Amino acid sequence: MIAALGMYDMPHARAANDRLWAGVRGALGHGPDTLTRDMDLWQVWQSDDLLLAQTCGMPYRTRLHGHVQLVAAPDHHLPDCPPGQYFSYLIKRHDDSRDLAALADGTMAYNEALSQSGWAAPALHLQAQGLAPKATLQTGAHLASVAAVLDGSADFAAIDAVTYLMFADTAPDTAAMLHTFERTAPTPALPYITAKGRDTAPLAAALDHAIAALSPQDRATLHLFGTARPLPDAYLAIPTPKSR
Repeated sequence: MIAALGMYDMPHARAANDRLWAGVRGALGHGPDTLTRDMDLWQVWQSDDLLLAQTCGMPYRTRLHGHVQLVAAPDHHLPDCPPGQYFSYLIKRHDDSRDLAALADGTMAYNEALSQSGWAAPALHLQAQGLAPKATLQTGAHLASVAAVLDGSADFAAIDAVTYLMFADTAPDTAAMLHTFERTAPTPALPYITAKGRDTAPLAAALDHAIAALSPQDRATLHLFGTARPLPDAYLAIPTPKSR
């Protein structure tokens, strides 16, 4: 069996994720001893051996739905955000006085075209204001998009709120060089999934038990405080903009 929690597995959070998985495994009474960290994410998500993993909302609705089962969504206690949902911060350099309309005339960094938080959410956010980025820069990762904004390779970017807060926890001086000037509309948070045919109820209960058993420090490190139970339709209803 495979378990992977790679979406928010930054170096400073790996020990906390290991303890989270140990709690899930203990509550279930079975499962792999350790998290898988050396396997392609798409192979993990599509494996018949998948016990538990976390994916992104856009891959779930565009490719994985119907091939995996939705277990739960994380509750991150984000400000002014419903439980079990998240959003993206639009970031620019702190000394940049331009508004979004002016920034859109420049370059938007994004991690990848199958990212809800890095691509779909900002694309829809701009579209709602009659805007579109004049140019884009694919970086491959949220933190690489942060770096692109900082070094001037891009004018702005949209960063998953949880990723941004975890980044700010570990690099507050660097984060102070950025300004979160807008945010996208909330959507269901990154879903926990399992292979088709598995019973999801024990997995969801084990997640709740494991999160509750984490130390306050681990919960703060992971920005993880519980779960919600969105239906698949909550993800499938989100529009998918054209990719670059």
